[in-house]
Amino acid sequence: MKYIIHSKNTFLFFFVIVFANLSFEGNAQIKTGADQPENYLPLLKDKKVGILTNQTGIINFDYKYEDEGTHPHDLKIATINYKQMHLVDFLIQNKINLKKIYAPEHGFRGTADAGELIKDGKDTKTGLPIISLYGNNKKPTKEQLAGIDVMLFDLQDVGARFYTYISSLHYLMEACAENDIPVIVLDRPNPKGATVDGPVLDMKYKSFVGMHPIPVLHGMTIGEYAQMINGEKWLKNGVQAKLTVIPCKNYNKGMHYSLPVKPSPNLPNDVSINLYTSLCFFEGTNVSVGRGTEKQFQIYGSPFLKNMDFSFIPEPNEGAKNPMHNGVKCFGEDLSEQEPIDGLSLQWLLKAYKNTANKEKFFNNFFIKLAGTKQLQKQIENGLSEETIKKSWKNDLERFKKMREHYLIYPLF
Repeated sequence: MKYIIHSKNTFLFFFVIVFANLSFEGNAQIKTGADQPENYLPLLKDKKVGILTNQTGIINFDYKYEDEGTHPHDLKIATINYKQMHLVDFLIQNKINLKKIYAPEHGFRGTADAGELIKDGKDTKTGLPIISLYGNNKKPTKEQLAGIDVMLFDLQDVGARFYTYISSLHYLMEACAENDIPVIVLDRPNPKGATVDGPVLDMKYKSFVGMHPIPVLHGMTIGEYAQMINGEKWLKNGVQAKLTVIPCKNYNKGMHYSLPVKPSPNLPNDVSINLYTSLCFFEGTNVSVGRGTEKQFQIYGSPFLKNMDFSFIPEPNEGAKNPMHNGVKCFGEDLSEQEPIDGLSLQWLLKAYKNTANKEKFFNNFFIKLAGTKQLQKQIENGLSEETIKKSWKNDLERFKKMREHYLIYPLF
């Protein structure tokens, strides 16, 4: 059964619009929300449309043709081809009245450094205005939403609390709720599946890299997460967006999903995406995660680490114009051949802290924001094992899982 999910107030309404046989067995092709235009184009017809998206907002087509060969009596061969184009181009091609593009961290084309100021501008290909929702302007203003009848959201998330696309989702939903603009989320798989892990955010440490009381790994797609934001009334003053989620097809959370486009400049491949949750804690320390190399989030190192054989020298490149320890030799580990891990691992963080030459300067103020709690830093400084630290998360994670049950769309396995 293929369906659209509408969420308003605290209730979820399921509308069956097309019947089909969706099998989770075999090699059925996963279709993202964007890959099912028959489900959202009718909702956009005769509307003035805004879209929050970036380079990950792509749509895939499959089509068949017959090759008759070079001779009239040759057998015809049925071939399946796959074509990819950006959703913005597809909408314009299909006569949708697209008015504005809203861009998250890294910009519409996804080439800006992490934390780099993104300016408003104009898309050179389509001529559409681009409004940055990063920096001082994270929430679109009433003026920036003027003339918009419906808002599309299509970003590929990586399933981590501190990956800022879900924070942009929050602010977009909040602004649209306040201005009575419906939001349509085109869902995409979570590359970390259903995995829930890490400390739950203490709201005293709320920031743009952690806005809600969730663990580091939340195990939800961005469509499911949008439903949680709405259902838990996390938007300002308890407002709720008029939300529609276009679910993925042929997908369950036990499936491996390889991202077709890198979600940001420093997550170039499946290995980096898998290790991101574990290594991102280093961004709150004096240890580099490989920004300024070709193995971002696949290596780590610092000039202050000892007893480490692997070394690298960060240099400016795309997505890292001024990387940590620029031009300085760093010692650490190469994890690029690491087997995929389920959940997050603290082993490398604990090892680096153990081997740093100056423990007093290992952590910086950003670490608590990433962890979402002061407790993790204290546990590491007190020499607790990974097993002991993870046990301290158990009760909070169980409570989160119970809350999450109300918003899940897809089978867990």
